[in-house]
Amino acid sequence: MLLALSNPDHLNLYIGGAWRASSDGLRFDVTDPSTGEVIASVASGSQDDARDAVAAASHAAGAWAATPPRVRAEILRRAFELMLEHREELADLIVLESGKAWSDAVGEVNYAAEFFRWFSEEAVRATGHVQTAPNGDKRILTVLQPIGVSILITPWNFPAAMATRKMAPALAAGCTVVLKPASDTPLTALALAVLMQMAGVPDGVVNVLPSRRSGEVAEAMLAEPATRKLSFTGSTEVGRTLLELAARNVVSCSMELGGNAPFVVFADADLDAAVEGAMVAKMRNGGESCIAANRFIVEAGVAEEFATRLATAMGALKVGPGSDRSSEVGPLINTRAVDDIAALVDSSVAAGATALVGGVRPEGPGAYYPPTVLTGLTEDSPILDVEIFGPVAPVVAFSTETEAMSLANATPFGLAAYVYTSDLARALRVAEGIDAGMVGVNRGFISDPAAPFGGVKQSGLGREGGHDGLLEYLESKYIAVTW
Repeated sequence: MLLALSNPDHLNLYIGGAWRASSDGLRFDVTDPSTGEVIASVASGSQDDARDAVAAASHAAGAWAATPPRVRAEILRRAFELMLEHREELADLIVLESGKAWSDAVGEVNYAAEFFRWFSEEAVRATGHVQTAPNGDKRILTVLQPIGVSILITPWNFPAAMATRKMAPALAAGCTVVLKPASDTPLTALALAVLMQMAGVPDGVVNVLPSRRSGEVAEAMLAEPATRKLSFTGSTEVGRTLLELAARNVVSCSMELGGNAPFVVFADADLDAAVEGAMVAKMRNGGESCIAANRFIVEAGVAEEFATRLATAMGALKVGPGSDRSSEVGPLINTRAVDDIAALVDSSVAAGATALVGGVRPEGPGAYYPPTVLTGLTEDSPILDVEIFGPVAPVVAFSTETEAMSLANATPFGLAAYVYTSDLARALRVAEGIDAGMVGVNRGFISDPAAPFGGVKQSGLGREGGHDGLLEYLESKYIAVTW
């Protein structure tokens, strides 16, 4: 593997255009979730390394901000092309370190690459404006400038896409970055560093800092005066801590946090389409997605039929390692995740729920849990209050549109939601009424680099993707001019 495992240098920190060991020599193991075996040893960045990375990004910031937008755009376009050229190699890395099914890994690489293409086109669109002041005494000139050194902290579930969704707009805007990947999945981020070098990104513009000491290095970077932006994807709990740290230096923050997506099915919906959409919304990446359908809220008249059909479809999926390209569901990220999901399912069944399929933790190696559909739940069932982050679909029935809306909004989170109905007016009414940043109407896949991605309530701040994603890395400057 050219991009990571075949070159020991590429398992180190990438700071200022150079590969180097951590300042104290510490390393950590990366394991294959399908077997639990160690696949690589990666340098574990320290607080000193974190400060060095911010310094490298700060040193490169002026020249990169002054680089013509078209030049930045062409580098991003080349990064897009390189990702597609190395698609299978990147997918192999994703499968190896995250356990993702092969088809999901290839899909992620394609999706991740699109952020480089989209923001290569957006790089030339950081437009300001000029207007005459209302009282006529001056012109109001507004220009957009790069916000500055940006810290990007990404999760393990989409190690390529979460990195490019942050890197691409930052680089397009003229910002330099320090990418801190999840310690479960650092190999893909390090491979992206190699590709960015190949694409022509100048030294110091992109820095990659893997570390098992995540809290320490995040705190060190946020304490640096040069740091002006934090973009984080992860749990709401960690997001709150990072917001507190960022507040000390008034660092601008974009936060894509936890979800608890409702999947609402009305009796007039096309059930074949609803089940097909549910399989995409629930089982993409084995359910380990922040926008995964988490609660299936189905009108009482069709709830039993929908659950039965969903159980049949989920039970037919082939579970196995991503190295077997026919596998449709891989392992979870680690055995701790399996422990958490098994506990949720077991407690639900003990309280009276029924597992139509799955529900029993398998024996043997690997962090596996079977696709599971639960019925017989009440609206106060604990499993409906948490982000499951796995292949478990709880189904609860409703009687009226008002009740459906109440159930959908009965959560402090508001990232994504899904609505299935043949009544367009109802679809739009419910989509507007659900407290979520994104809603899929009669479709289970909503992610798109050209669309603003983000949530409301405790699901986050700001947006990634679309033109909104570029604006997250730009500051408006007002210049008063008389001529």
